[in-house]
Amino acid sequence: MGKIDIRTLNIDEITKIVIEIGESKFRGKQIYEWLNNKLVNSFDEMTNLSKELRIKLGEVCEMSKIEIFEKHESEIDGTIKYLFKLGEHTIIESVFMKHDYGNTVCVSTQAGCKQGCSFCASTIDGLDRNLTAGEILAQIYEIQKDVGERIKNIVVMGSGEPLENFDNLIKFLELINSKEGLNISHRNITVSTCGLIEKIIELRDLKLQINLAVSLHSGNDGIRSKLMPVNIKNPLEDLLEVCKNYSNTTKRRVTYEYALIKGVNDSEKSANELGKKIKGTMCHVNLIPINIVEERDYEKSSKGTINDFCNILRSLGIDTTIRRSLGSDVNGACGQLRKQKL
Repeated sequence: MGKIDIRTLNIDEITKIVIEIGESKFRGKQIYEWLNNKLVNSFDEMTNLSKELRIKLGEVCEMSKIEIFEKHESEIDGTIKYLFKLGEHTIIESVFMKHDYGNTVCVSTQAGCKQGCSFCASTIDGLDRNLTAGEILAQIYEIQKDVGERIKNIVVMGSGEPLENFDNLIKFLELINSKEGLNISHRNITVSTCGLIEKIIELRDLKLQINLAVSLHSGNDGIRSKLMPVNIKNPLEDLLEVCKNYSNTTKRRVTYEYALIKGVNDSEKSANELGKKIKGTMCHVNLIPINIVEERDYEKSSKGTINDFCNILRSLGIDTTIRRSLGSDVNGACGQLRKQKL
C-alpha cells in the first residue's frame, strides 16, 4: 500500500493519522496550517514539530508536488503563464492575472482533456489523467509564493473538464475554503464545465456558493454539436433546463461562456436564437472573442460583429459582457492552455 498524499487531506483526516502514529491530537491542526497557510513543500520545513514526528509523517505520508518549469509573462497586460512539471514527463499550465477586483489564478484539473471541443488546445492530445486535489491546490500555492501577493479569486478553467474530475474538484473546493488555509470564499471561485448534465445535477445538490460557468458557444444544437461533441449526449434543451434548475436551487446565476467565431456562431440569427432560449432565466452571458490556437483555423469575429451580438442579447434583457482577453501573446488566454510532454 502506497503512502497517503497529505495535501489531499482535511484537518480531521490529518488528525486521525497523527493519533494513529501516537502523537497528540493538536498536531493535526499545526500540520494542516503548515501545508495550507504557510504553504511548505516538505515536512522538514514544519519547524515546530519534533524531528521524530517529521520522520514518522514521512513514513506514512507524501506531499504532492509540482514545480515551476517555465514562466511566460505577457508584455501587453502582465499576465503570467506558468508551466508546471508533474512527475517526470507531464507539463500542465496555469495562469496568474491581475484584475481591479484582486489577483486571479486559472487552474487546470486534468492533464489534457478528452472532450474534443474543436476550438480548444487542451484537448488536442487527449487526456493523460486527472489531477489530485493536492495538485490543483499546489498550482495556487506555488503561484502565490512566486508572485509574493495574495490570491483572491480562482477560475477553474484551465486544461481539462473539472466535473469529470468531480471528487478531486470537490475536495479542492473544501480545502481552499478552509479557514485554517487560504480561506478563499466559494463566491470568489468559478468552475467551468462543457455541460455534463449529470454532474451539474450532482453539483447542484451540494448547494455550494461557487460560480458556475457553462461553455455554451451556440444556441443551436447542430452548430454546438460540431463545435462540442459533448452536446450529442447533453443536448441544449436538456442542458439549459438543468442550468435553470441549478440557479433556482442554489440562488446563484449561471454564466454562459460564448466564444465568438467568425462565420460560425456570430450572426444576428445566432444571437437571437441564443437569446430566445435563455431569456428570462437567472443567467449572464460572457462573450469571448475566440483566441487563436495554432492547430485550428478559426478566426476571431470583428469588433463590430461582437458589439452587435452583445447589443442584441442586451436588448432582450440578458446581462451580457465581453471578456477582455488576457495573456494571449503568451498563449495563456481562454482555450489556449494545454498539456505538454517532456
